[in-house]
Amino acid sequence: MMRAEFIAAIAPVAVKLRREGSPLYSSVRIAQAILETGCMLHDWNNLVGFKVGSGEPNAYWHGRSVSTTTWEVYDGIKVDGVQANWRAYDCIEDCFKDQDLLFNWSRYDRVRAATSPQVQTNALYLCGYATDPIYAEKLNSLILTHELERYDKEAKEPMLDADVANTIINTWMGPDWQDCMDKKCAAASMGDEDALVQLQEQADYIHWLANQLRKASGQMEQ
Repeated sequence: MMRAEFIAAIAPVAVKLRREGSPLYSSVRIAQAILETGCMLHDWNNLVGFKVGSGEPNAYWHGRSVSTTTWEVYDGIKVDGVQANWRAYDCIEDCFKDQDLLFNWSRYDRVRAATSPQVQTNALYLCGYATDPIYAEKLNSLILTHELERYDKEAKEPMLDADVANTIINTWMGPDWQDCMDKKCAAASMGDEDALVQLQEQADYIHWLANQLRKASGQMEQ
């Protein structure tokens, strides 16, 4: 998956959770997911490198796990081939919400108290979330390169109510889009190529507008 596609897939979830009170900046969450996964959406949905540890199952993690090898840094020395058990989730949002439970621990006070993404990335390392000594530097580089702080700004903006957005889509946009499809069928039967092109452009525009409403209300695009 291309990085742009990966970011587009997870950014709405990161923004939504930040608006709902998540302690993690949206930019930091997205950068962390890029770094931990290499922009791969695994079917076990662990985007943040969250290990099983001694944790008990909860509302977001039901006890499933996946075992792989990874690398760690111990006393300044990189060690490859370290066996690790990772939490497996039903969906991406569950992964992020479970991580937020972790950040409620007193150990992560500095993460919750961070006043900027850069302060927070450093806090993640200092609090022991990762052993890589340049973990914060890597996250900050990703935030800068992909202009991820725009999602922090988005999280602060007023959100359109999802029910209102869906009412607009279903009451007006959906029927208009279906009308275009019906007219396309009629145009195709008559061999009217010009009408086909115009109707497809109109349908694509309606679809784009509907997705803008979904994004503005914190929903995934369709």
